[in-house]
Amino acid sequence: MLDALTLDQMRIFVAIAEAGSFRAAASRLSRVQSAVSHAVANLEAELGVSLFDRSGHRPVLTPAGRSLLSDARAILLKTDTMRARARGLGEGVELGLTIALDPQFPPVLACAALKETHRAYPSVAIRVLTASLRVAVHALRERRCALAISGIDLPDPHIERRALALVQRAAVVAASHPLGILAAAGGPVTATDLADHVQVVAEDPSPLTQGRDFNVLSPGTWRVGDNVTKHALILAGIGWGNLPLWLVERDLAEGRVVRVPAAEFGPKGETMANAYLMHRSDEHLGPAARAFCDALLRMAGHRTAP
Repeated sequence: MLDALTLDQMRIFVAIAEAGSFRAAASRLSRVQSAVSHAVANLEAELGVSLFDRSGHRPVLTPAGRSLLSDARAILLKTDTMRARARGLGEGVELGLTIALDPQFPPVLACAALKETHRAYPSVAIRVLTASLRVAVHALRERRCALAISGIDLPDPHIERRALALVQRAAVVAASHPLGILAAAGGPVTATDLADHVQVVAEDPSPLTQGRDFNVLSPGTWRVGDNVTKHALILAGIGWGNLPLWLVERDLAEGRVVRVPAAEFGPKGETMANAYLMHRSDEHLGPAARAFCDALLRMAGHRTAP
């Protein structure tokens, strides 16, 4: 009868398959080898099939063993997830966590912190809002998220901020664009030069600063809602614009775009902006939110994020 199967037997079965021997599995599980052998023999008896060929120096999975290994792993994964979810509910862990993420912030850092948080709290459902410009702060004020990552400096007594990293942005243009040819020739790029060409600008949809322009120098602008579209338009040679350096590093290295060395954007056309991790001071952060904050702050440190 399958009812006599135990999770312990399946864990031992998987451990032997992964470790390659009964002895190695016993060591991994802190068991004596005889107990491991006995558990597998009972499992094989319950299933009515041989899981391992023991005729050689090391046990080898039989065709039946290979077929059933994925089932055992799936059962153990579901069981461990259920146990973690129950433990989290008992400890007051959040059911879900919403984070507003400014697309200027390097995603590699945010993803690494999210991965670590998920590993510690697999029962918590994560929702990441793409929140450009002031949208992250607005979402936090409206309690539509528990945490926000943004470079916007809008002091608010209800919002606690922690500095994460300095994010570099660069004014760039396609190498084939007239501005690109001018920049590649080493000539100065003046404000007049910039004004003669289309500037691709990301719109600010937040009501906090809606209608205001930031770093817009050209009377001819194309407005977009995200960095992906902005990046594509610049690569197509339609205009120039500012983008996070991490987004265009490869394009710069492979010569698809060049920097626009305009004095308005500092040396080499670069600007720097602080990225902040924010939460409401009047809202309690749950264990998963605190774990994410700790991981992100540790990974960001005081480094300059390219």
